[in-house]
Amino acid sequence: MDACPVTQAPGDPCAIVIFGASGDLTKRKLIPALYNLTSYGIMPEKFSVIGVARRELPDEKFRGQLGNDLAELGTQPVDPKLWDKFRDRIAYCQGNFDDPATYERLKDKLAESEKRLGTGGNVLFYLSVQPTYFAGVAEQLANHGLVQENDGHWRRVIIEKPFGHDLASAGELSSQLTRVLNEKQIYRIDHYLGKETAQNLLVFRLGNAVFEPIWNRRYIDHVQLTVAESIGIEGRGSFYETAGAFRDVMQNHMFMLLALIAMEPPTRFDGEAIRNEKVKLLRSIRKTTPEEALQSTVRGQYGEGMVGGKNVAAYRQEPNVNPNSTVETYAAIKLIIDNWRWAGVPFYLRSGKRLAQRSTKIVMRFKTPPLSLFGTNERDPIAPNYLIFNIQPDEGITFQVRAKVPGPSICTSSVRLDFDYSQFGERQPTTGYEKMLYDCMVGDATLFHRSDMVDAAWEAAQPILDAWENNKPKDFPNYEAGTWGPKAADELMARDHHKWWYPPK
Repeated sequence: MDACPVTQAPGDPCAIVIFGASGDLTKRKLIPALYNLTSYGIMPEKFSVIGVARRELPDEKFRGQLGNDLAELGTQPVDPKLWDKFRDRIAYCQGNFDDPATYERLKDKLAESEKRLGTGGNVLFYLSVQPTYFAGVAEQLANHGLVQENDGHWRRVIIEKPFGHDLASAGELSSQLTRVLNEKQIYRIDHYLGKETAQNLLVFRLGNAVFEPIWNRRYIDHVQLTVAESIGIEGRGSFYETAGAFRDVMQNHMFMLLALIAMEPPTRFDGEAIRNEKVKLLRSIRKTTPEEALQSTVRGQYGEGMVGGKNVAAYRQEPNVNPNSTVETYAAIKLIIDNWRWAGVPFYLRSGKRLAQRSTKIVMRFKTPPLSLFGTNERDPIAPNYLIFNIQPDEGITFQVRAKVPGPSICTSSVRLDFDYSQFGERQPTTGYEKMLYDCMVGDATLFHRSDMVDAAWEAAQPILDAWENNKPKDFPNYEAGTWGPKAADELMARDHHKWWYPPK
């Protein structure tokens, strides 16, 4: 298959300022992603990277540390000549995030990089910091004139999730940010949406005439979204005790994937039109009563078990976790979308830690043919068609159909039509952040969350959170590590005569 011609033009000259530059995200994702963009030839020719963190660190030592991290954690071998070019554009600014002097030093660093490297006055600020610092850093940037846009120069701010802890706190964060920034300057990032298969959702359904006419309640029986992780909380006990599975993954990543799969076709293919349709979809999610919320949701917490052939501890035995914790490490919910396209079609979402294997999938289950014409001539039970978007770990798309088994008699069986990215030839190495960083540099906000999208997602989630808060679980832990979660999740599906889709072993 011929490669698609590269149409991306490098972004404008700019400085990229990373707050929290000594953290894991910087060394594992951001620097490798920026290096990859440079190797692809779509990084601006004139750019700089300025790291901001608390500890004292000379520029040269900071560059050396990033070089070592890139060699160890990068997604491709480091080209010495390319690294020398990249390395020369890196600088370090020491300071506390709440100290005004930090921002004066940063202003000097930006002026120096503009003069030496020609970054043109454009600045991307990446807040790789604890959410409690989002508003404070934005305010300090504004107080020191660092987000003011003059003479056609842009200033943009990327923030990581979580965007609030609930509906009220999300609204407060939005108010704090928009007091000092324009909404168009705020880029709320969701790295799940940077994955190839997630980006392919709209292309697949809107670019293929065979699918869009059947993308509705008449042909689709139900939809499943699964984000399963085999790992535990990875030393993040303090964070997880305040978040849980629902806030950590479902309310943000999974609701936004749901919006992509179920939204109406936009009037045009641009950022605002697509985000408008996402908001409409999220606002169409039926708000549940407390009783309905408890009936249509399941919570779980993992106990001891075996994962990858090794015994693992229960959640309550993890560091910095309350030994009597009622925080969920698993959540499964049933959602109904009240609009013309999806009326009566249930959407099932589940996410959990310490499950049987890592798997992120969207499964579209089509309705069963009204009449089985082949009687008992079935190698396996008559099954409906499934369209499966495999988002991770192995990206691709599978369509399960019915076909005749070779031989003289009529015997049918399910077969799979598979697409994976090897069909496009060798792929560029990625971290998942390249697309998001590039889009921010060129001002494309399509895959980023707008404030009304965040509000709409929290409005759908809040009744569930309230019901859970007022009805603490009494059976935790209720699933063994290394399994697919609590039995109640299977019972949730069984009440509707459905079953979860499980990846092939």
